[in-house]
Amino acid sequence: MKKVMFVCKHNSRRSQMAEGFARTLGEGKITATSSGLAINEVDPISCKVMSEIGIDISQQTSKILNNFHPEDYDIVISLCGCGVNLPEAWVIRDVFEDWQLDDPAGESIETFRRVRDEIKVRVVQLIASLSL
Repeated sequence: MKKVMFVCKHNSRRSQMAEGFARTLGEGKITATSSGLAINEVDPISCKVMSEIGIDISQQTSKILNNFHPEDYDIVISLCGCGVNLPEAWVIRDVFEDWQLDDPAGESIETFRRVRDEIKVRVVQLIASLSL
């Protein structure tokens, strides 16, 4: 089973949604964790838009990347273009991708839903690529 780390700047929106999708859609194929370069509260709007599609991320917490070890992960996904700020040990994992998705912070709930749906597509593609 592959271990995936989703990283974002604050681990409050995009990476939390990606972790929720990966845990639900990748069950039995991958294990997922998310973290941030800094930490913040998990955005309640992220929780709301995920619950709209039946995924509960309300118990997830914001975690700082420094508390994890890169060698414990096979795949590292940056969701905000922060890959350039990651220590090299994270970027040289078996798979590293920088998805560069819009940050919905301060935006409408429709923006949160659009970003959520974009994350879902990417996570589904990631899981499918591991099944090849």
